[in-house]
Amino acid sequence: MSPTVEDSISLPAPVIAAYSYCETVTGSEARNFAYGIRLLPVAERRAMSALYAFSRRVDDIGDGTLAPEVKADRLGATRDILDRIRDGKVDEDDTDPVAVALADAARRFPIPLGGLDELIDGVLMDVKGVTYETWDDLKLYCRCVAGAIGRLSLGIFGPAPGAPQTEKAAEYADTLGLALQLTNILRDVREDAGNGRTYLPADDLAKFGCSGGFDGPHPPAGSDFPGLVHFEVRRARALFAEGYRLLPMLDRRSGACVAAMAGIYRRLLDRIERDPLAVLRGRVSLPGHEKAYVAVRGLSGFDARQIGRQAGRRRA
Repeated sequence: MSPTVEDSISLPAPVIAAYSYCETVTGSEARNFAYGIRLLPVAERRAMSALYAFSRRVDDIGDGTLAPEVKADRLGATRDILDRIRDGKVDEDDTDPVAVALADAARRFPIPLGGLDELIDGVLMDVKGVTYETWDDLKLYCRCVAGAIGRLSLGIFGPAPGAPQTEKAAEYADTLGLALQLTNILRDVREDAGNGRTYLPADDLAKFGCSGGFDGPHPPAGSDFPGLVHFEVRRARALFAEGYRLLPMLDRRSGACVAAMAGIYRRLLDRIERDPLAVLRGRVSLPGHEKAYVAVRGLSGFDARQIGRQAGRRRA
């Protein structure tokens, strides 16, 4: 059941402060995500901010400079916090605002908190230096760090009452998360290499002569780096096409939020496809006016209607 306006107004002051902290973290650390969730009603937006702030904490541990064993301990402590939330043992006056906000969100929405355990498992793969030989290997990692977030978000959005085929909603949310994560991997290929990480599958790298890695603004000598990028872009586009089937299952504002976030990443993918070498020169991003256009397009329901028509033609 969705929270009412009265629920929001009657929130205790410490909970409001905790949500405010999470919204500040989201706005400063994840502009694309923050841009999308601003289209949601207040209660859903607050819950999504709490979800992001907890996820950001997990990611920051994995991306930090601590020794691997210390990171593993910190991730274990974070999992302990999640257990306290799950067990209803976080009070509104707890000193951890992220825990307070997420605990309140979990009471109000059917959030599958096990998805955050999956996120922690995925970050532990980073800490252990796991590499990926095949797409199936990488897909497992992507499902942990991004597909799980899609499923967690669906617990907040919820399929719209009476929407068709909602039994597939979690599968589509998961797939859309994979599409976003693969786009992230392409965008950050040089930055990740600088941090000693390679996410693209080893067999894909070998196929295009890129096994030497990406330690500068130029691809490995003799490689077909544009061919590699275009190959992964096609894979991401197929994931987007499948994941976008979630949109007609959502209410208008939730669909607008998802369409805006996914639309921003699809446009990033377009830019990467047009100039594959750009990801070796620096971070590819969208200007604010283009993000605004994507948000308006999502809010209009255009993407959801278009995908709904396509799904109808497939069923006919």
